[in-house]
Amino acid sequence: MTSVRVNELISVAGQPDAAGFAAFAADGFTAVINARPDGEEPGQPGNTAEKASAAAAGLAYSFVPVKGTEITEADIRAFQAAMAEAEGPVVAHCKSGTRALTLYALGEVLDGRMKPGDVEAFGQNLGFDLAGARRWLEKRSGQAAGVKAFFEPRTCSVQYVVSDPATKRCAIIDPVLDFDEMSGATGTANADAMLVHIKSEGLTVEWILDTHPHADHFSAAHYLHEKTGAPTAIGAHVTDVQTLWKKIYNWPALKTDGSQWDRLFADGDTFEIGELKARVMFSPGHTLASITYVIGDAAFVHDTVFTPDSGTARTDFPGGSASALWHSIQAILSLPDETRLFSGHDYQPGGRHPRWESTVAAQKRANPHIAGIDEAGFVALRQARDRTLPKPKLMLHALQVNIRGGRLPEPEGNGRRYLKIPLDAL
Repeated sequence: MTSVRVNELISVAGQPDAAGFAAFAADGFTAVINARPDGEEPGQPGNTAEKASAAAAGLAYSFVPVKGTEITEADIRAFQAAMAEAEGPVVAHCKSGTRALTLYALGEVLDGRMKPGDVEAFGQNLGFDLAGARRWLEKRSGQAAGVKAFFEPRTCSVQYVVSDPATKRCAIIDPVLDFDEMSGATGTANADAMLVHIKSEGLTVEWILDTHPHADHFSAAHYLHEKTGAPTAIGAHVTDVQTLWKKIYNWPALKTDGSQWDRLFADGDTFEIGELKARVMFSPGHTLASITYVIGDAAFVHDTVFTPDSGTARTDFPGGSASALWHSIQAILSLPDETRLFSGHDYQPGGRHPRWESTVAAQKRANPHIAGIDEAGFVALRQARDRTLPKPKLMLHALQVNIRGGRLPEPEGNGRRYLKIPLDAL
């Protein structure tokens, strides 16, 4: 397998066969990055076979699959991380090498080591057409909302800081507290990382927004409110969830008026983040209270749809409904095709890197829970899938509300709170 040397750290190549991995090792490479999604063409070895071939050749292996027209910053950063983890020269491949080189070049531009106007010439010098990279950079420069994502690997949650570049005002969306199930301890490392980013970028927090009352992690909204003074908000139907939870947990003292948040958003409500216009879409199905925030050219859909290779969210929480989720998804898909969709979880199918950004067009085209499926088909698919999933961790939601209500003990060292949790309820 012939590779093209970019520099002393990285080379790019087309699709290798099994023997190609041994050749890579003989040429002095220490790691392979596979940037090609499975199933692009008949006879393609695929991720599982490539991983085995790399192991047999003594090479480290990373799976960072991308489609050329759907590259996101998460892909670029994952590619860079795979390079950084290697213990020597890396060879990155796709079908022809173009996508691999595109990921590398875009990372160089984002980090300021290459000018956007130099990308195509850089590619031409190596024999590759990087016009797609130029178009990616042009599109990015025109995006209204700046979005920085923070992936939390324990719960596979994604938190966001969305900002208005013109005014440096921002909102935090779906922040999480760290949580250890065995000890019942919570921490603030993830929330603090967002605060560090906000400070380093000179941003001012205007809102702390939850898309829904989470059952799989604690919200860090109250902690961040204490740190920033920014108001907290969630969908108005959180009161329906609280009423349901009050009964499930036999919790007569629980307030069910949503007063744990500073504002309750109704469907169609609007607000601003600096000069960015934002509106709220009621998006039930995963929970009774789920909402979508449409901010500029981006929509934060959290637990409705995931990236296209991951399908859609479960609907078997109390109050969940596959039919309601179907209609919520159809409303999201009615947004302009180029709208960026940011999901709240990514479970990394096939062992690929974490991804959280897609578009309306990509969802319509490639999500197997959406493309070509009507409501009846979706409901049957979703319900069948839900029956295969582990039981939801419902206790976490009640504890989240308890934290927000301020009824837990004071922090004990390093911002941790210790909770008494019946482990069989998790």
